[in-house]
Amino acid sequence: DPELISQLVAGVCAGCETAGCALLGGETAVMPDLYAAGDFDLAGFCVGVVERKRLIDGSCIKPGDVVLGLASAGLHSNGFSLVRKAVFDRAGLGVDDYVEELGQTVGQALLTPTRIYVKPILEALALKRGKPIFRGLAHITGGGLADNFERILPPDCRVTLDRSAWTPPPIFSWLSRIGNIEREEMFHVFNMGIGFTVVVRPGDAASVQELLATHDIGTCILGTIEAGERQVTCVN
Repeated sequence: DPELISQLVAGVCAGCETAGCALLGGETAVMPDLYAAGDFDLAGFCVGVVERKRLIDGSCIKPGDVVLGLASAGLHSNGFSLVRKAVFDRAGLGVDDYVEELGQTVGQALLTPTRIYVKPILEALALKRGKPIFRGLAHITGGGLADNFERILPPDCRVTLDRSAWTPPPIFSWLSRIGNIEREEMFHVFNMGIGFTVVVRPGDAASVQELLATHDIGTCILGTIEAGERQVTCVN
């Protein structure tokens, strides 16, 4: 289907442009014996290069550092097995059904593009003219806030993250209700409105938040790093 392929490539190109990366190539394999009409499998990856001394791997995180949460655009690209079960199987909805509380159709809500944070984060990296401003970075994907943030914590640091610091977008309360999904499972499977987290020194938090606001990215303070055995605790 040439029209479908055109739409797919246009979407990939738009994502690459948002991230500031080049689409160098691709391959299309037509396998009618494996895929039904209208079905397709799309995969891609990005490769980046950075000087070893400029890697941000969380090893510089210290007690007293501040954890900032960056707002997501919605579901992003995780938890769709549970989404399909809740929306299509349990609630019996279709992609064209209009959802009053979301102000859009099911398909529009579920296919809201994942927010790409690359350019704002790179811009923030330049705030201190080459000096590191971020101690750690964590993309909140499958596993939710706790599992993904724990991966960047040094062995001698712990943190308590306050889930009342932000209000999850309506799509999450809607999913929980129509799918009868418990709150803790929601926070484990989905980003719940926080798509990315950064760790900064206390004195740098305000300048990072101000810059991100110019990109229409809402932020909140989730917690403060403490000394102790590696652990992420979520409260509220």
